[in-house]
Amino acid sequence: MAKPLLGCIADDFTGATDLANNLVRAGMRAVQTIGIPEGPLDTDADADAIVVALKSRTIPAADAVAQSLDALAWLQRQGVEQVYFKYCSTFDSTPQGNIGPVTDALLDQLQGAGQGFTIACPAFPENKRTVFKGYLFAGDVLLNESGMQNHPLTPMTDPNLVRVLQAQTRRKVGLVAYDVVSRGPAAIRERFAQLQAEGVGVAVLDAVSNDDLLRIGPALQGMPLVTAGSGIAIGLPQNWQGSGRLQKGQLADALPPFEGCGAVVSGSCSTATNAQVQQFRQAGRPAFAVDPLAIAAGEDVAAAALRWAEPLLARGPVLVHATAEPAAVKAVQARLGVSQAGEMVEHCLAAVARGLVERGVRQLVVAGGETSGAVVQALGVRQLRIGPQIDPGVPWTWANTALGVPVHLALKSGNFGTPDFFLKTFAGAV
Repeated sequence: MAKPLLGCIADDFTGATDLANNLVRAGMRAVQTIGIPEGPLDTDADADAIVVALKSRTIPAADAVAQSLDALAWLQRQGVEQVYFKYCSTFDSTPQGNIGPVTDALLDQLQGAGQGFTIACPAFPENKRTVFKGYLFAGDVLLNESGMQNHPLTPMTDPNLVRVLQAQTRRKVGLVAYDVVSRGPAAIRERFAQLQAEGVGVAVLDAVSNDDLLRIGPALQGMPLVTAGSGIAIGLPQNWQGSGRLQKGQLADALPPFEGCGAVVSGSCSTATNAQVQQFRQAGRPAFAVDPLAIAAGEDVAAAALRWAEPLLARGPVLVHATAEPAAVKAVQARLGVSQAGEMVEHCLAAVARGLVERGVRQLVVAGGETSGAVVQALGVRQLRIGPQIDPGVPWTWANTALGVPVHLALKSGNFGTPDFFLKTFAGAV
């Protein structure tokens, strides 16, 4: 097996799949691992890019740093040429981290304590995430007006990425504005040199279109560490096009044929996922709402959901969800606590997902980064093959499970997908 070219560290499971999806679309054969493998990849995994999926976005910063450094050490043992730290296109974080502390730790390890230079760019224009003058937009509004200000774990109330990141990192943060990006790779590299001369260690990059991402990509050639959302992956693979190793089209995203029943497990409470749940219900498809208060009261909600789902599976996909509007989420958190409410729901939905696979589900959509992490762990998935894209940032994947059966999985970030995502996903799979 040839050495991989790009080694990626993602701070949640859906984000890892999102990144791998963009790499595959650009012609790189990508393998996603669930957590840090104990040894090398499977012998049949001939990958140009490896994406290590962590569940580190909302854990204490020190733990996120430790896990990320462990992932870096494993990737270095695989011989990767460049490292990519991937976070959400909504820059999900708090003033304490974890984006800044992880970036600092990776740069310190790769280029020396307090040394080095990298970028920060969460832009993903295909999913309506753009950066202009350092401000992050979601659709046509600033991030703090998009619903992300209501995120239960990482509320984003400031759209200025320079300010947000500067609060988290000990390195100086600067900006490569759109007027520079629009002039292409040479101008971007010149701006990098100017910022480094001014003592800047992390440069936020503007990007409002895929053309901008394709301009940025060549400017990052040879940079030891890249930090970004998944959008930068659209332009980065071109730096290896001359290697003769990158595969195109169906060769990069081919998966085994679809089989079995379909289901959706949703823990995200984002605006996008709420719309997807509503449209699934309006289409007359069966849906079961998980009540966190019932879980807290000791009821076996997972068992009840599985009893409800089992006779319905043969008729088409079912939905089990804890998705709710922000007011309802806050009311539950006020009674149970933010951490306890989230953990109970994740544990329940993970048990539901495992039970669904035991009952014949072989096409499983999971909505929400934290939920996806809990589900793949419950299924004992260690490695994912990345397949064709469903919506920007969300591909089908294929994996073996600890239950002895393979499953097609779509791990969807809460903010991604059109309102009809749950419906069209299965229409394209069967």
